[in-house]
Amino acid sequence: MSTRTGAASRATAETEIDVTIDLDGDGESTVETGVGFFDHMLESFAKHGLFDLTVRCDGDLHIDDHHTVEDVAIVLGDAVADALGDKRGIVRYADRKVPLDEAVGSVVLDVSGRPYYEFEGQFSQERIGDFSSIMAAHFFQSFAEHAGLTLHCAVEGENAHHEVEALFKANARALDDATRLDERRSDTPSTKGEL
Repeated sequence: MSTRTGAASRATAETEIDVTIDLDGDGESTVETGVGFFDHMLESFAKHGLFDLTVRCDGDLHIDDHHTVEDVAIVLGDAVADALGDKRGIVRYADRKVPLDEAVGSVVLDVSGRPYYEFEGQFSQERIGDFSSIMAAHFFQSFAEHAGLTLHCAVEGENAHHEVEALFKANARALDDATRLDERRSDTPSTKGEL
């Protein structure tokens, strides 16, 4: 049974969020944010990273999707950090490119404990349903800050749905690769002795 599970919650005047994640799951998810396309992206993130994920968010969608997307990223990042603990035995680094038709999402990440984020590219359409495309880039910035990742993302394409979905899938695959346990390693993968 996996012990690499994490949970986090956040309650503000803008959102109420509960997240659980199992890094060694089967890709099962239950996601309820009130933003259909965002739910689809988080379900895809779970499926392609083989994470068992629950996300429940009650947000101020009467304003827009910003607080919901940003705060879910914060809480998901906190839950991933909780699941990783001292990061003992993980691979640590990973990079992935994922195509979706004409679009390509690219990710390079380091589970470094030092949050840093870079994004290159733009989205071809401003909105995908009730989801603001630019929030995909902001999601991963907030996620990296709270999960303790150095994260470099890039996207190219002609269809924002494909671009955002490729980006979520690439992040899922890279995070799965980087957080896997390396059977050759029993320590934390750093000359400092900790991450």
